[in-house]
Amino acid sequence: MTAVGGGFEDPSAEVLSQAAAAFGLLASPARLHIVWALAQGESDVTGLAERVGGALPAVSQHLTKLKLAGLVGSRREGRRQVYFVDDADVVTVVRLLVGRLTDRAARADVPAPRLRGL
Repeated sequence: MTAVGGGFEDPSAEVLSQAAAAFGLLASPARLHIVWALAQGESDVTGLAERVGGALPAVSQHLTKLKLAGLVGSRREGRRQVYFVDDADVVTVVRLLVGRLTDRAARADVPAPRLRGL
């Protein structure tokens, strides 16, 4: 890392690339909802599909992408595959951001900031 003004250091290009890839995966509302649901507790693909309102094959594909990126893990329980968030830091970031945006939306007197591209 390279030190810059204000005491913060710039991360390496590799770290920025990894962060962008993780944020890219979480940029999909469906995948973000899956990670949010798994942050609340483990689930199989059927339970996740019911919770997030997605088709079973689509949820399965999202889980595969999240698993390949190392954000989600799984284990076998009999005939079921149980999924869980495999990175506690991702849970922290998702809970923080979604929680803050939920709080803003609940306060009618404070309009949520408009993000570019939306």
